[in-house]
Amino acid sequence: MAKSEDSDGSTRSDEGKSPAKRLITNVPRLDFITKGGLIQGSSYAIIGPPGSGKTVLANQIAFQHVKNGGKALYVTLLSESHGRMLENLSEMTFYDASVIPDRLQYLSGYRDLERDGLKGLLELLRKNAQAHGTTLLIIDGMDAAKEFARSDLSFKRFLQDLQTFSSILGCTTLLLAPHHEGEIHPENTAVDGIFELSLWLHGPRAVRELIAIKFRGGPSLLGRHEVEISNQGMVIHPRTEVQFAHPAAEGREDRIRMSFGIPRLDEALRGGLLSGSTTLLLGAPGTGKTLLGLHFLLQGAREGQPGVYFGFFETPPRLIEKAEGTGMGDLKKYVDEGLIEIQWQPPLEHNLDSLAEKLLERIEERKVDRLRLFIDGVSGFRSAAVYPDRMGRFFSALTHQLRMMDVTTLYSDETPLFSPGVDMPQPEAASTVENVILVRYVELRSQLYRLLSIMKMRESAYDSAIREFSISEEGIQVAETFESAESILTGHARMTGGPSPSASVKAPLGARKKQGRKASAKKKPATKKAPTGAPRRRRS
Repeated sequence: MAKSEDSDGSTRSDEGKSPAKRLITNVPRLDFITKGGLIQGSSYAIIGPPGSGKTVLANQIAFQHVKNGGKALYVTLLSESHGRMLENLSEMTFYDASVIPDRLQYLSGYRDLERDGLKGLLELLRKNAQAHGTTLLIIDGMDAAKEFARSDLSFKRFLQDLQTFSSILGCTTLLLAPHHEGEIHPENTAVDGIFELSLWLHGPRAVRELIAIKFRGGPSLLGRHEVEISNQGMVIHPRTEVQFAHPAAEGREDRIRMSFGIPRLDEALRGGLLSGSTTLLLGAPGTGKTLLGLHFLLQGAREGQPGVYFGFFETPPRLIEKAEGTGMGDLKKYVDEGLIEIQWQPPLEHNLDSLAEKLLERIEERKVDRLRLFIDGVSGFRSAAVYPDRMGRFFSALTHQLRMMDVTTLYSDETPLFSPGVDMPQPEAASTVENVILVRYVELRSQLYRLLSIMKMRESAYDSAIREFSISEEGIQVAETFESAESILTGHARMTGGPSPSASVKAPLGARKKQGRKASAKKKPATKKAPTGAPRRRRS
């Protein structure tokens, strides 16, 4: 539907029957949650406990509104002084002192409220809103106004009168009030919308969230959405599974093979992974997942395909150093050229949906074809989740969105280091991804070796044989079938009794040269014959 924008930053529909104009807040993703912004002339309650960000959000909306040509009136009732409030806001990027007081006016209404009650406050608001040409009215401290009401009914009448003159002026109203869990606010039934902010502790971590409880006149994204407050003001992160609840049904049709550049592995994959697919790389710590992922990106760069490394645990210099020590010395060249981009997430407290937004928005900004993506460490996303039961839905939405963007994605996830079985940290992921590759350790002749196997590959034939692979200064080598592995499901392949091992088991990749040297040096000792006539021993 086509939309046009007015001088005050609001929008209206050019088509259809709805004449409702929208006030664009320009608060990151708040307009996405409200499906286009606040409805002009409506009233909204912003409630939440102290410290949840009510004042920051209201001022951010006000400054953005006047920046787009509107006029705002901010009225305080027994809250912090204007000077202290503006001093706290002055460090934020949306703050602009030049718009005060011509376009954004601050006014204290407590004296009129104390002297003349709600009637006096209403008269003050009406007079100043008309004189200022207000298109956005904010009242901070509605709990103080409620104290002067004789009853809940008289307070609702005050709100009704306030809404009446606001709608006549075409003025949108924000009412700020403190709120604690379990409290009932009579004004909530009178307003057109309610935004509840919360602040609570998840272990040692403080979590801020926003809920659009009520939004008359249009749809909105329901549920909890995490919030961050920084020098940019308030940033809202809608849940990823809600943002992409209705993705495109189909992706790109002209698919190609994406090789790792490791001959035996590419043979097993019948040329490589299909473009636009998602692969889960499972393995215990130290099995070589990061190096396999880097090799996948490097091979793409050698073929002219762009790549992104998105990781949590390895800094860019450490990654390049690791690559140079394992036969991938040209990785730095492609990083410097920008063909491979390293996005390292410092070990801080992350927001799950913010990580997904950062990744997807950067991919969208690059506007490249046939992108390869290696996400090194699903556990980095998992540790950022406040609600662990979201992980299945989150990854399903993220994976499908990447697939629709024709991104060939490789995830790495860790299995336990010492486990008799293959335990997937996220079992539901097996149904989300097209391919699963397992790398793990196996014990053989008192040494640990690495094994690789393709557990699953949709839409393609593949070789499911278990293969040994080694990592050295020359690079990654994958051997033929590793015949000594008793079972990939247990990870405890051991030499057992019976015939000579050398007759039935092929030596590991790293040990074959050593065995060849030893075989030439050793000679079979001559057997001594017993002297003629010597007595034979009986077996008891």
